[in-house]
Amino acid sequence: MKILVCISHVPDTTSKINFTADNTKFDTSGVQHVINPNDEFGLTRAMWFKEKQGANVTVANVGGPETEPTLRKALAIGADAAIRVNTPANDGFSVAKQLAKVVQDGGYDLVIAGRESIDYNGGMVPGMIAGLTNSNFVNNCIGLEVDGTSAKVIREIDGGKETVSTTLPLIIGGQKGIVEESDLRIPNMRGIMMARQKPLTVVEPINIEPETASVSFDKPAPKGAVKLVSPDNLDELINLLHNEAKVI
Repeated sequence: MKILVCISHVPDTTSKINFTADNTKFDTSGVQHVINPNDEFGLTRAMWFKEKQGANVTVANVGGPETEPTLRKALAIGADAAIRVNTPANDGFSVAKQLAKVVQDGGYDLVIAGRESIDYNGGMVPGMIAGLTNSNFVNNCIGLEVDGTSAKVIREIDGGKETVSTTLPLIIGGQKGIVEESDLRIPNMRGIMMARQKPLTVVEPINIEPETASVSFDKPAPKGAVKLVSPDNLDELINLLHNEAKVI
């Protein structure tokens, strides 16, 4: 089984976010980037298929040279090869088209992408890849088993979960639950050394006109001032909750 895991290069959640060029561009200065968490869950599941079923695992990313350390980390975790499509990931539809070309050229049986990335939170790329490659698609995946060309997928739905039977080729929009946080792997020294010898192929993008563009970014409103009320002054607390906060 050939597996492709789509990897997004995203800012660490502890990073301080700023914008430049009149709030039209993300400021990457001093920002540490990591594997998108939903993608890392999917990569960990792919490693299970590699170890239990002998699957071959490739990771792919759309981005510039600055994303290669993230791909190398995925190789250190255990992926066999990496592909970087040499163009910025600025538009969800463009990213999906670039990755769909990688899928078609590689003849992958299973494509695991994160349900969404934690930077733009678009949640559109996995479904678009499926549509562009005419593959089966299951989103919000929290469980995945593959037997030959058949797959059993558990996905999260409102108020519960649903079990779906389908066939390969299959595109998955994964999330926490496909593996648990305790299952995630930290690259060891041997994995890091081996990652240096594994192939990281850079391919040029296909020519695509972006469908959307970011006009501007706005930070959340700053937190308001906090009013402290003495525990002995319940009347004042009730008055503030009723007349100012208007929650009672």
